[in-house]
Amino acid sequence: MNQCVDNAERRLAAACLISFCCFFAAYMRMPIVPLLAVSLGADAVQAGLINATFMVTAALLSIPAGLVSDRLGRRPLLLGGMAVMAVSSFLLSRSHGLGQMAVVYLLFGAGLSTFSPALMSYVADVTPADRLGHAYGRYTMALYCGMTLGPAAGGYAAAVSGLQEVFVLVGGLFLAMLLLAYRCLPAPPPKPAATHRKTSAGPALLLILKNRPFLACLVATLGCCLGYGMFVTFMPLYMKGMGMQTVQVGYVFTAQALANALSRLPTGRLSDRINNKGILIGGGLALFSLAMAALAVCRSVPLLMLVAVVMGGGMGVAFTVICARIADLVPAEMRGLAVGCYNTCVYTGMMLSSVAMGPVIKLTGFAGAFVLNGSAGIVVLALFTVLFRSKGREACHSA
Repeated sequence: MNQCVDNAERRLAAACLISFCCFFAAYMRMPIVPLLAVSLGADAVQAGLINATFMVTAALLSIPAGLVSDRLGRRPLLLGGMAVMAVSSFLLSRSHGLGQMAVVYLLFGAGLSTFSPALMSYVADVTPADRLGHAYGRYTMALYCGMTLGPAAGGYAAAVSGLQEVFVLVGGLFLAMLLLAYRCLPAPPPKPAATHRKTSAGPALLLILKNRPFLACLVATLGCCLGYGMFVTFMPLYMKGMGMQTVQVGYVFTAQALANALSRLPTGRLSDRINNKGILIGGGLALFSLAMAALAVCRSVPLLMLVAVVMGGGMGVAFTVICARIADLVPAEMRGLAVGCYNTCVYTGMMLSSVAMGPVIKLTGFAGAFVLNGSAGIVVLALFTVLFRSKGREACHSA
């Protein structure tokens, strides 16, 4: 028994390291891709469209990729996705036209859509059920730290070595993590034949969506990412419009990111100790939504930072428990599909917010858009509460 726990701990540690490094590498590219596009003749609109192409592909392919990982196993999708992301990075370093960049970034989205659900499902596959909260607290903290630190590292690397050289560095980091995954993430032991059921894609998706607590987690994810997309996309413009400096924008984003990351590990441990997980998710959503609305009246950097801390903490609490619940609410043989649905909600929410909030800001100003997002979050919280209280897990497990 102790050996099994030790093996699970080693695999979880390796998964966390791989998650951190891969998302660190992926987000190193985020500020560099628009700059490279502009250097190749793109205007602001074209640069934004190119930077968004990977989210479109990732949103569209996450569900089928998760389903394939349920059929073929996590390891082929995990390794294949990392290989595709590495290749796309090297190809970006050799791109000399906007069309080439767009196609390559679509390829990167395909790699991300296979890698992310496979690794997230792998964590649940190798973790005892009573430690899922702790495991996902560690995993999501590593992931979010990589996302937070990556853009700054990418900007520094570009200043030192040049734009295209950053993509070579990123590709090398992906290859190193591919080797680590190959050596340290063996395929989980197969489930007993009696518990392994194969269901075709359509019925499988319909089956897990009938699980109302699982559907509640997806609703909460989508609603929270609508607000987060508003924050990430428009907060710099909001602060610039009030005459604040770029470095002050960085302070607010750092405050949000630190609170988000640091709240995840204690939340995961607490989640393993209480039975009513909905209280944690609902509380996190409430904090996040109220903070979003409060941004409308913030006019100073210290106040913006304080509200950003509340927002980040709420998001960290909600998402840590959501990830653990999604892994636990569905049968193991449908876990990849469930995680694919979760990833689709993340990317879709952020894309919808980036597209829809621009016209809203033109009509109501930034304050109105923040209040609208906060109000939408409260509506999502009410819908989540109704769905999560329903008894839907048994239907999914017994079908």
